[in-house]
Amino acid sequence: MKKATCLLLLTAALFSCSTPTYVTNFWKTDATPTKTYKSIFIAALVNNVNAKSAIENNLANAAVARGYKAVKSIDVFPPNFTKENPSDKSAMLNKIQQQGCDAIFTVTLLDKESETRYVPGSGRYAPYPRYGWYGSFWGYYSYWSPMMYDPGYYTTDKTYVIESNVYDAQTESLLFSIQSSTMNPNSVDDFSKSYTAAMVKELEKQGLLKN
Repeated sequence: MKKATCLLLLTAALFSCSTPTYVTNFWKTDATPTKTYKSIFIAALVNNVNAKSAIENNLANAAVARGYKAVKSIDVFPPNFTKENPSDKSAMLNKIQQQGCDAIFTVTLLDKESETRYVPGSGRYAPYPRYGWYGSFWGYYSYWSPMMYDPGYYTTDKTYVIESNVYDAQTESLLFSIQSSTMNPNSVDDFSKSYTAAMVKELEKQGLLKN
C-alpha cells in the first residue's frame, strides 16, 4: 500500500498555528498491506458543525497537496445522525465506496479535561529543599510577603484528547490509530491546523508518509 497515511501533508500555512498538539499513542496493524490507497474519506465525528468542517477541510487540503483524492463526510452525509436517528451501515459504506474511496480516516474527541490552577503574580512553586526559604517560617514569610502586593490569578486549562483511525473502506479493518492531546487551542481553526500538523509529523516519524 502507498501507506494510507500519505494523505495528510500540510501546506506551509498549516504549520503557522500557535497551539501545540502532542501525539501520546500510536498503533499500526502488523498485517502486510495488499493494496495501494489512493483516495481517503475523511470523517470528523464531532457534534460541532464548525469544528467538523474545519478539521475535515484541513485534512482534505493536506491530502490534496500530496496528490491524493479526498472526500469530506460533511459534503456527503448531512450532520444529523443521533442515537435516535442512527446511520445505516450498508448505505453509508456503499456511499463511501461510490465516492471511489478505498480508505476511511476518522477523527473522534475522546475526552475534554478541564483543570483550574493558580498562577502567582511572581515566583514559582517548588518543594523544599530546592529552595531554602521553604525550610523555616521566617524564610518562607520574608520571601513571600512582598508578593502579597503582586496578585496572581486563577486560570482553567482545557485539554482535548483526540483519536484518529484509518480503516480499509472495503474490509473495515483498522490500519493505524493515533491518540493526541491539544491544550488551550485559541480557536477551532487553530486547533484543526495544530492537529493536522501533529498528524503529519507523527506519520513521517513512523515512516508512513513520504517527503
